[in-house]
Amino acid sequence: MDSSVFLITPPFTQLNTPYPATAYLKGFLNTKKIPTEQVDLGIETILRLFCKKGLTNLFQHIKALGVELSPNAARILALENEYLNTIDHVIGFLQSKSPTLAYSISKRKFLPEASRFSHTDQLNWAFGNMGIQDLSKYLSTMYLEDLSDLIQETTDEHFGFSRYAEKLGRSANSFDELYNSLAQNSSYIDNVYLEILSEKIHLFKPKLVGFSVPFPGNLYAAFRCAQWLKSNHPEIKVMMGGGFPNTELRSLKDPRVFDYFDFITLDDGERPVENIIQYLNNEIKVSELKRTFKRENNEVIYINANTSKDYKQTEVGTPDYSGLPLDKYISALEIANPMHRLWSDGRWNKLTMAHGCYWGKCTFCDISLDYIKIYEPVAASMICDRMEALINDTGENGFHFVDEAAPPSLMKALALEIIKRKLVVTWWTNIRFEKSFTRDLCILLRASGCIAVSGGLEVASDRLLELIEKGITVAQVAKVNQHFTDAGIMVHAYLMYGFPTQTDQETVDSLEMVRQLFKTGVLQSAFWHQFAMTAHSPVGLNPAKYNVINKSKQGDFANNDLVHEDPSGSDHERYGFGLKKSLFNYMQQNCLDDPLQKWFEFKIPNTKVPKDHIEKILLEPEWRNLRDDNKVIWMGKVAGVTNIIQSKKGMKRELMAINLHDKSTTIKIEVPVKHGEWLTKILHELETPGKIMTVQQLKKDYSDTGLDDFDLFMENKPISNLYKVGLLYL
Repeated sequence: MDSSVFLITPPFTQLNTPYPATAYLKGFLNTKKIPTEQVDLGIETILRLFCKKGLTNLFQHIKALGVELSPNAARILALENEYLNTIDHVIGFLQSKSPTLAYSISKRKFLPEASRFSHTDQLNWAFGNMGIQDLSKYLSTMYLEDLSDLIQETTDEHFGFSRYAEKLGRSANSFDELYNSLAQNSSYIDNVYLEILSEKIHLFKPKLVGFSVPFPGNLYAAFRCAQWLKSNHPEIKVMMGGGFPNTELRSLKDPRVFDYFDFITLDDGERPVENIIQYLNNEIKVSELKRTFKRENNEVIYINANTSKDYKQTEVGTPDYSGLPLDKYISALEIANPMHRLWSDGRWNKLTMAHGCYWGKCTFCDISLDYIKIYEPVAASMICDRMEALINDTGENGFHFVDEAAPPSLMKALALEIIKRKLVVTWWTNIRFEKSFTRDLCILLRASGCIAVSGGLEVASDRLLELIEKGITVAQVAKVNQHFTDAGIMVHAYLMYGFPTQTDQETVDSLEMVRQLFKTGVLQSAFWHQFAMTAHSPVGLNPAKYNVINKSKQGDFANNDLVHEDPSGSDHERYGFGLKKSLFNYMQQNCLDDPLQKWFEFKIPNTKVPKDHIEKILLEPEWRNLRDDNKVIWMGKVAGVTNIIQSKKGMKRELMAINLHDKSTTIKIEVPVKHGEWLTKILHELETPGKIMTVQQLKKDYSDTGLDDFDLFMENKPISNLYKVGLLYL
């Protein structure tokens, strides 16, 4: 089997679903009829290691080392037979192939247990009402983590299920540490994935091998694989692209990197990879490469031909997951964070609604780079076409839209298209918490299959949000979160501490805001991270403007994360543990009324935020200002109408009683007969698939019928409650 291009995701990213970069690129190369194969070397390595044969070899290797073991490692080794007899069953269960095994796993007598099982205090709150499948997934995940701990202690200190030798790739200004590591003998884990790589090279016989390196935790394995290729198949050309080089290697100067790779590309990979293929086929000159580093005369050169234009998002094709073992991914379960569970549990097809970020102003973000700076949305119809193609190809109808921030207008259009086509899908994405997410829009999104959104609340301080240029306020976030929550969509917030000039008072007040958001129930999941200054963000490009000092020196290898000093801010580091501990409890609905001082071992300022601040915001009435161009859609059903006579104080009048249904709700309204006749006529018209009217058209039809006071009628309580059964203004 001959193949021109072989695309590799090196170990390790996710166990439950493929990282999408190679599938995106393969989909594009399909449009050019360039034969392409792909492999997720991470999941292939995990499956080869965590099986009966793989564990047998691992245990033999550890015993042959003769090293002194910790009590925990010694216990695992003593239970070798129990692990060998259960490993294939556990992997099968996590691949959803043996669901009935949950009855055995959940009883805590089937799996051997080591130190990871000592943390069982979480089980009652997490699984008390959730059933044995989730409990068993969690127990199985701890079982695998025990084995991971054994590997780290005895065999390879760099091992991890979602990252490998991450510290060698993080903030590596110099190539020296990674270079010296590669000069050492391959580890046991290295040899596992190099054996798989050898088999794939023999099978596919590629001319060009490309590594997609999204994270620091993939970098070492990519270099180790490239090293093996150069030693064993020098005729094969090797390239690297992906998120890590896009952000970290933009100022690459160390020529030793090209002992391993022939080409390193930046930003969108379609045009650079196509040009490399054309160059290797002698169709273009080296000067016509696009956004590509290479070595010439022992110097690193960067080539970016202006004659080659990038492809539009409409031209890049549909992601192609063929060749990846979609039925063999492992659905592990982490319980500390509901949004993190979505990352690790279930198989998701990855797509984007738009390239780049439509906002593009946040001062902590790499907005100077093309992957954020160049905003290009995809039409909702094309997104749905790609969704349908992926459902047919993969058999999965779950989608994670990996946008920087999905545009509300495009989310609305996509939801309407999904409903129009009657697609049954489940999806989630990243957003900005902006006021465009009205109550009605959130209801529409949920009706289309949206189950969760994540967005940046960041510092939860209006002063700092303005300094960040986030374009939102805490009050706005609270109302938007309420809309999502009421619609049944889970909300996850990214939280930041340590932004330049942030004071102790602002950190404490931010925590109080977060506490109240959880207390009122409008936030279900969140994660604190400390501000990191990056080279391509407005703060990194102009630190003096934000009163910080850049302490980093430019290196010859990775230059993105910058060491900085914040002389006007507080001691941010010391807040990290308390912020994360409080959040862990808040997500479990624990300690929501406890004083903030509980979470810190040092004295903190008293919060200046009133205890009912968020509650008051949520209780403020919302007045809808219907615009003539608002779309009116109806997702319910008129179940029946009857005319009734109402008697009140000796007066009688004829009313129409209308029964209305949606999937879960039934309501009954009573209106004057003429109004009822008009309303039921309109609702029947709107029940036509894809039928949408504007408020202006609605007003005209209402007036043409001889009725008056449209606004008064529509805002009257019976009619204003129709959103509960699917009458929405968008």
